[in-house]
Amino acid sequence: MSPTSRRYRRTACTGLSLALPLAALAACGGGSGGDTSASAGSGKGTISVWAHQGQKSEDTALQKTVKTFNSSQSKIKVKLKLIPGNDYTKTITATDASKLPDVMEFDGPTMANFVYNKKLAAIDSYVSAKTLANATAASKAQGAIGGKHYGLGMYDSGLGLFGNKKLLDAAGVKYPTSLSDADGWTADRFTAALKVLKAKDAGGKVLDLQESTGYANEWGTYGFAPIVWSAGGSLLKDGKAEGALDKPAVVSAMKTFQSWKPYVDPNTDGNAFAKGRVALSWVGHWMYPAYSKALGSDLAVLPLPDFGNGPKTGQGSWAWGIGANSKNGKAAGAFLDYLLNDTNVTAMTKANGAPPATKTALAASPLYKRGGPLQLYADQLAKPCGDKDITKSCVAVTRPVTAGYPTITAKFSDALSSVYGGADPKSALAKAARAIDRDFSDNAGYKIP
Repeated sequence: MSPTSRRYRRTACTGLSLALPLAALAACGGGSGGDTSASAGSGKGTISVWAHQGQKSEDTALQKTVKTFNSSQSKIKVKLKLIPGNDYTKTITATDASKLPDVMEFDGPTMANFVYNKKLAAIDSYVSAKTLANATAASKAQGAIGGKHYGLGMYDSGLGLFGNKKLLDAAGVKYPTSLSDADGWTADRFTAALKVLKAKDAGGKVLDLQESTGYANEWGTYGFAPIVWSAGGSLLKDGKAEGALDKPAVVSAMKTFQSWKPYVDPNTDGNAFAKGRVALSWVGHWMYPAYSKALGSDLAVLPLPDFGNGPKTGQGSWAWGIGANSKNGKAAGAFLDYLLNDTNVTAMTKANGAPPATKTALAASPLYKRGGPLQLYADQLAKPCGDKDITKSCVAVTRPVTAGYPTITAKFSDALSSVYGGADPKSALAKAARAIDRDFSDNAGYKIP
């Protein structure tokens, strides 16, 4: 899924074979925007579908959905092609639009680039009004540009802190377990909690920040852009990073982030939290199965700390859309309607543990429903910010919906990594902001009419 996409590296368009997922999106040839509409077609016949090869459980769920769709009616036949996850985005990028499938999956932050390069069509005319209405607001925020929808997801994502109740209680740390009691859960209070926990810990390492994955990658952006948003900043505001990414409040927040390093377990074995070495783990919903198994009733789920503009989380994940050159948009839409029904969304989210991206499946989910162990994640997604109006009251922020996102995530995550390594936050953020703005200026702001 997108939060764990591999390192972005800027490459020449001829060097895509060397690139890893978001790297493939350097604006290569063409672009310049312009809406592209798939042809409606007859609504009958064979349609091609591409998807990323994920966990085996996800693949099995998708294959079963295709099989049941094909056997449920005789008008449309779906031919599914699974492409290894590490090759998926660069495969779409390297494939001419005329050779792309009728329906394709894509990693959420890549959508705007595919629209910009005329590889995705708006889906509003082809999926049913019921399907659109049942999509969560957070999912729709990731999939919309200029009032048109280009993608909808089966599942979403979210961040939080997992806590070890036994260790937190033994240290006397008070902590919130819901958004409703998060008032006062400030960055300063979080830092104070780390100091208290350290005093009770022989090794002094009490926090897991997934350090072993590195930060100069999509995890760096997904995992820690919430600090920027919670400080009242933004990765991009009105098409510019300068003044938004490097504003004083963000610089101060990044100094606080930097100050946590002495408390962090490098977690090279991936078991710092599960084995009880640390009391807190800053990560997403995907670690719940392993953590729940390891800690049982000692597991707590907390919101991220508030840097002044309210607690924030990232959101967004893989989504589905229609190829811009499809000649059978009606059939593609019919398949998407089926794919996004409760039965199939529930089967997929049971397979991967992610929060469902449809209202009805989310409300019925044993994990995410009211009173469920991961209700916090659903509550966060129920307060979406989109990618522009990041107020104090909203929580789930969409990464910038722009064809220039690869540059944003590359420059921000590099800055974050250097700050964690000891660099001056003000200089690192200002340098990143200038590089982002330079790239946007060189590409006319990546405007999509």
